[in-house]
Amino acid sequence: MTGPLIIGYDGSDGFDAVLRRAAPLLAVRSAVVVVVWEAGVAYELFAFPHDVMPAPLHVATAVQVDRAMYEGAQRLAQKGAQIAREAGFEAEGLAVADERTVPDTLVYLAEERDAVGILVGARGRGLSRLVLGSTSQGVVRRARCPVVVVRRDGGG
Repeated sequence: MTGPLIIGYDGSDGFDAVLRRAAPLLAVRSAVVVVVWEAGVAYELFAFPHDVMPAPLHVATAVQVDRAMYEGAQRLAQKGAQIAREAGFEAEGLAVADERTVPDTLVYLAEERDAVGILVGARGRGLSRLVLGSTSQGVVRRARCPVVVVRRDGGG
């Protein structure tokens, strides 16, 4: 594995703390900050049960919604990359449409780019996620490369 570190970023508060806490542990300096966004949301908003007649959705409106979501994801990825650069990484931002689950997308990108590992933050909310969040759990289960999970709340 000679590629970059894949960093999952969702724009939530505490990401800068995650990177500051993880950076000293990682000798890797090349990173890709990934924001996974969901394409086609405009069409899903109009998904009704078969017995309810939906209002017509103009294709141009759906395309505009998708474009706006993509542009927002791009801005978020660039913001995450800037935070990563401030933490000492040579980082690029990347917005990826979610054709799978978020964990599957991060693992796929890690494999595609021969990543040295994946870094994700974990909130650990609720009893079922006492230690890890659902995204970090999914990445840990699926990844073939090392995974670093840093709690966002600074605990532990």
